[in-house]
Amino acid sequence: MWTEWLPIYCWVVEHPEGIIVIDTGETARTCSPSYFPRWHPYFRFGVRMRVEPEQEVGPQMKKLGLSINDVRWTIMTHLHTDHSGGISYFPRSEFLVSRQEYKSSVGLKGKLRGYLSDHFPNWFEPRIIDYTSGEYGIFRTGYTVTEAADVLVIPTPGHTLGHQSVIIRDGEITYLFAGDTSYTEQLMIDRNIDGVSPSSRLAQDTLARIHEFICTEPTVYLPSHDPLSKQRLVQKIPTTIFKL
Repeated sequence: MWTEWLPIYCWVVEHPEGIIVIDTGETARTCSPSYFPRWHPYFRFGVRMRVEPEQEVGPQMKKLGLSINDVRWTIMTHLHTDHSGGISYFPRSEFLVSRQEYKSSVGLKGKLRGYLSDHFPNWFEPRIIDYTSGEYGIFRTGYTVTEAADVLVIPTPGHTLGHQSVIIRDGEITYLFAGDTSYTEQLMIDRNIDGVSPSSRLAQDTLARIHEFICTEPTVYLPSHDPLSKQRLVQKIPTTIFKL
């Protein structure tokens, strides 16, 4: 059974220290039958893409009057193709990827896991994040991106072993750019993990941590494929979780 067409969101943050891009979305090249490996059952039977060239991250940024050359950091929640398809637009940016995620994405094992690292640009050499202890609350460890310490990367394994999310604090509102920790806000609230998680234990633990985090500070939860994420972002609607 197929869902209705879902968005593939990536995010652009205008920060005083430089523009930040969170994930890079998908490429229109996925419309070509030769883009996906036909031997891989997931790409043959489990996924369909419909991305037009003007929907790619580069043209979308240009439409907003932003220069891709001004992007200082590109933070990858993970390296699945629907999040990494636009990497080639940002050769001057510093990419931030978790050590486990990069390790999982390369080589034959990476291909078997569904990564399309053959499509990464030749120049793609991301900065590998090693998390440290700090002011990361329930997540305990993370990585601080900005000198203002208002942009944080925290480990949220589950969807992939090296999945990470981004916390941005803006005054009294916190934004959690959650990648694929869940496909929708409601699935997170219900603690329903997706069907491709390599570890249900890790995924459940991540969702429990997100629950606790949201209960401690007003948080706008923004997973990448939730049709309602855009509305929550624009209207600054924090997630509400009722504890039983």
